[in-house]
Amino acid sequence: MIRSRILMKRLSITQLVPGMTVAEDVYDLDHELLIQKGTILTDKLITKLDLYGILTIFVEDIIQPVRPAEDSTDTELSYSERIKSSPEFQLFKTDFENDVELFRENMNLVIQKNTSLDVNTLLKNTMAIVANHSGSISILDMLQNMREYDDSTYTHSLNVALICNILAGWLKLSDEEIELATACGLFHDIGKLLIPYSIISKPGKLSEEEFATIKKHPTLGYQLLLSQDVDDHVKNAALMHHERSNGSGYPLKLKGNQIDPYARIVAIADVYDAMTAARCYRGPLCPFRVIEMFEAEGFQKYDVSILLPFLENVVNSCLQNRCLLSDGRKGTIIYINKDKLSRPVVQCGGEYVNLADQPDLEIVRLL
Repeated sequence: MIRSRILMKRLSITQLVPGMTVAEDVYDLDHELLIQKGTILTDKLITKLDLYGILTIFVEDIIQPVRPAEDSTDTELSYSERIKSSPEFQLFKTDFENDVELFRENMNLVIQKNTSLDVNTLLKNTMAIVANHSGSISILDMLQNMREYDDSTYTHSLNVALICNILAGWLKLSDEEIELATACGLFHDIGKLLIPYSIISKPGKLSEEEFATIKKHPTLGYQLLLSQDVDDHVKNAALMHHERSNGSGYPLKLKGNQIDPYARIVAIADVYDAMTAARCYRGPLCPFRVIEMFEAEGFQKYDVSILLPFLENVVNSCLQNRCLLSDGRKGTIIYINKDKLSRPVVQCGGEYVNLADQPDLEIVRLL
């Protein structure tokens, strides 16, 4: 008989969903019991926690063991499933979540109590994730398999920091420059913490007024960082990560080399993470769909000397991955078309499908 193990993990209120089980009693500031251990969360209870100003609680985390594969041609574990069931991924997930929580707590102190930003500790922990998880499974692969988890501003910031770290390495930057790029990614969205949460978390389309408010976050982040002991590139990345090479970005409508070089790195990492992450109103987009979007308009909006190495390395990391095509067939990515990175050759059984020659067919999901 296969049994599950029940552990517990600490989640922020924004990460809670109905159906989760409370792992420890929850008390208010006056130590009055709000929710008892073992309670199944509902929307009403989550709202109650928010109203009482509770930031985090412990919930049960049920670890399901991997069942032995049945004798079927389609029950072989996919690459994604093998990653998620690996001890390395479980350690990465734990380290990642702990780093997010530390980042969340530090940011809350900065925003609410005007304390100093603990840049060294936060950056040290983020760099440790890279150092401790550079084994057989790439960090990009592990991030791709974290997409079903929390996507708060804090998580997004750590994602972007790690992607900036990877991208800076692909660009052959020095160790010092890679660390600086990582810091720029980590603090790029700090201004969003000054935007009303009701707008940040809105599932539907933003109104013009709400979007105008959102667009203030680069300036707000820059102003906040001015009083902090951080490198000027970090401040500029916060201000300029929504600027675009053709002048179509905001808030300053900068073009080309007017944009800080580190902000140009962050801009690509930021968009890639936002598009490949799950949202409350949609699932994560397939990396090849995002790459196709970059191919369609990215070379006008982003620094080509940064974007092209990024796209080439992302697609190369997908070689030999199983995938699902839009016609329902499953196959393996075996060859990358250099002139059309988003449309590789996929082997489906004995057939070789060149997606560059079949515009009506596409990869909808990596397996």
